[in-house]
Amino acid sequence: MTDRRTRRTERWRGVIGVALVALTAGLLLTLPNVVLLSVAGVVFAAYPALTREPAPVLSLERRLDDERPGQGDPVEVTVELANEGDATLFDCRVVDGVPETLRVTDGAPRHAGVLRPGDSLTFSYTVRAERGKHPFDPATVVVRDPAGAREVEQSVARDTEIDCTVADAAAPLRDQTLADVGRVTADDGGSGVEFHRTREYQRGDAPSRIDWKRFARTGSLSTVEFRRERAASVVLVVDAREPAYRGREGEPHAVAYSVSGARQVAASLAGSRNRVGVAALGRSFAWLEPGAGRSHVDDVEALLATHEALSPTPPDGDCPLDDQVERLRERLDDRSQVVLFSPLTDDAICETARSIEARGHAVTVVSPTVTDRDGPERRLAVAERRHRLSDLRNAGIRVVEWAPERPLAAALAATSEGVVA
Repeated sequence: MTDRRTRRTERWRGVIGVALVALTAGLLLTLPNVVLLSVAGVVFAAYPALTREPAPVLSLERRLDDERPGQGDPVEVTVELANEGDATLFDCRVVDGVPETLRVTDGAPRHAGVLRPGDSLTFSYTVRAERGKHPFDPATVVVRDPAGAREVEQSVARDTEIDCTVADAAAPLRDQTLADVGRVTADDGGSGVEFHRTREYQRGDAPSRIDWKRFARTGSLSTVEFRRERAASVVLVVDAREPAYRGREGEPHAVAYSVSGARQVAASLAGSRNRVGVAALGRSFAWLEPGAGRSHVDDVEALLATHEALSPTPPDGDCPLDDQVERLRERLDDRSQVVLFSPLTDDAICETARSIEARGHAVTVVSPTVTDRDGPERRLAVAERRHRLSDLRNAGIRVVEWAPERPLAAALAATSEGVVA
């Protein structure tokens, strides 16, 4: 229990003044009934001073019917608030800390009632699961004294999280499609899939690489070489500035979708033996150097889930984008590619993508579509975003438009040039 605050409700404000006026009028006009009524008013006004300020001792239990749901699945949340103290709480109201990234689809995350010592209030509601990890905030409880003159507000914490990441790994075609992101073709020859050259046969060359058609035609042995494929170094960059926290009403914002997309791509790249790093541009600069292996994947997951730059709530004020982009550039090695996740809500992030591409780093932009078309302002935002998408493509930057109701793998598959070269 934390953040206890006490305040007066002013519920009885003015009662004493009215009672004194009535008493004075009753005495001057010799009206006994008015005098008695005024005395009753004084008693009522004095009653709150005789009651004690609530000192609730509370505990909260929160249960999920499915802690690891799939995208779009309903999750029933059951909350039980218990009175652990020895005093009756005559007016107790609780509002659960539903994650801002989740939408309540049934019931209400609030309840009220009387709580006697040892008793509890129980209520349930349903939320719609979205991709990503969604920790609950502490519940807020307000308790009033019997007179309703004072109320105590406090937070009651209980660690609860909906993890909607496991189902993403089994999304159709995810591994097949996302594994192409980050594939690098080397300049030297060897085993691979893309033709590089033919050379004179050398003892020990594999028979499968001998050009048998040429041997049948000329009688000389030659060996076919292919371009080697090397593991890539890919940095996933999440735009978490204030303009990126845009979303349709009642749905998660673009930063939540971007974090989910980065998690999916990171898992796929790691499975393809590529080196993966993560960065975030927002209230602070986040950086995880590219690496590989199971422990590194755990580090990627931890950064995406806990770093302050990727908070569910937007930062206050402007973020130092230029400084953070320069820090990002300094950390990119010569062969690093960049996958930028951004809703492209302003021109600054587009300039960031172009400047990174100009430095010799191949850039792919994955842009969640979160803009409604209703209303003139929103239609203008859609038109401006379309213009930014076109400008990026004209600059040679590959762009993947991702409607979050579709799997990211499907969006990549539908993009003709949705592969980092």
